[in-house]
Amino acid sequence: MGWNTLVPAETLAIALERPDLIIVDCRFSSSSPGAGEFAYEHAHLPGAVYAHLERDLSDMARRGQGNGRHPWPDAATFTEKLGRWGILPHHQLVAYDDADGAMAARFWFLMRALGHEKVAVLDGGFKSWEGMRLPVNSDLVRRRPTTYTAQFDGARLLDASQVQTRLAEGDLLVDARPADRFRGENDFMDRVHGHVPGAVSRPYAENLHEGRFKTPVQLAAEFRAALDGRSPQQAIMMCGSGVTACHHLLAMERAGLGGAKLYTGSWSGWIEDPSRAVAQG
Repeated sequence: MGWNTLVPAETLAIALERPDLIIVDCRFSSSSPGAGEFAYEHAHLPGAVYAHLERDLSDMARRGQGNGRHPWPDAATFTEKLGRWGILPHHQLVAYDDADGAMAARFWFLMRALGHEKVAVLDGGFKSWEGMRLPVNSDLVRRRPTTYTAQFDGARLLDASQVQTRLAEGDLLVDARPADRFRGENDFMDRVHGHVPGAVSRPYAENLHEGRFKTPVQLAAEFRAALDGRSPQQAIMMCGSGVTACHHLLAMERAGLGGAKLYTGSWSGWIEDPSRAVAQG
């Protein structure tokens, strides 16, 4: 059995020499898209490869047509990147970022949607690692290219019409954006402000306590209250562009509530069609 949700820094530190371990640096800033890669080039966990949100974890050529600001890549495009990083299905993967785990969670769910079980997020991220004075270096990592063959589980990836159908049948749509953006206030990311009618607000920061994920017991209690009798498979996660919503999917998995779905286009995809209703408040 491998790590499949979270791994603490102190646990990862003693496993750096594992031959099946590949670490993926997912640092990224929407205000400065090159900052994460710049930081990686100066210091990263030993042996880590770098995955850029817009170049590697999204397919920006698919913007428009409801795909949102960070379009979900097709399997062939993404698995080609995995092959370039030397990743194979047997590898234990650990992703990290320098914020709150949201970018790393995007990589985590991309892999889980491919059926890759042994993938986890470094709890507390790069800040936790540095805070413990664990080793870093600036070595450029070149792994032998491989071929990774897999397809995404389409049942867990929904578009706008599928979300509307599931809402009409009683499923729960959870918006991971900050509460003010959900209400339609202080939104500097999207041209239309508000939320999908019928969605409920749970900012993804509520999954954390002092920069780390809450315990499985805490998360289970909070998500079960939100589900209100529904099964985890009746939950759909969304955010602004399908990135921070993956934080909820990771938190639910940590809580033993696996099987929730992702609205890949999320809010930025929803508003691409001006005929779709918008709620505020």
